[in-house]
Amino acid sequence: MDRIPILRMGDLLLVTIQVDMHDRLAMTLQDDLTTDIQRTSAKGVLIDISALDMVDSFIGRMIVNLSHMSRLLDARTVVVGMRPAVAITLVELGLSMEGVDTALDVERSMKVLRSSSRQSGRSDGDRRD
Repeated sequence: MDRIPILRMGDLLLVTIQVDMHDRLAMTLQDDLTTDIQRTSAKGVLIDISALDMVDSFIGRMIVNLSHMSRLLDARTVVVGMRPAVAITLVELGLSMEGVDTALDVERSMKVLRSSSRQSGRSDGDRRD
């Protein structure tokens, strides 16, 4: 069975999506990621989609779902490497990425996650850079 690799980097997990997603692979990724967050006590998840030229509504919903599941397990998610065409497609599809943080590259996303883990007592409505 196909699997998307999940790499551990300290208290962060890195998920790099480089293949076309289908239902079974998405479900496997959800199961693997939630299990790994719990097993490693990860505080952050980086989802790298820089290899994807196109994102359809299925992948968009999957990313939002992964972010929400991670948050329920006390891990913040940042989506990395979204191309302009992907962002345009998501807007045109009417997909709300509410609650999903983004960064241009892995280095910037790690800074976002590291700075948020140092801050405490911040409400969800506060600005996150």
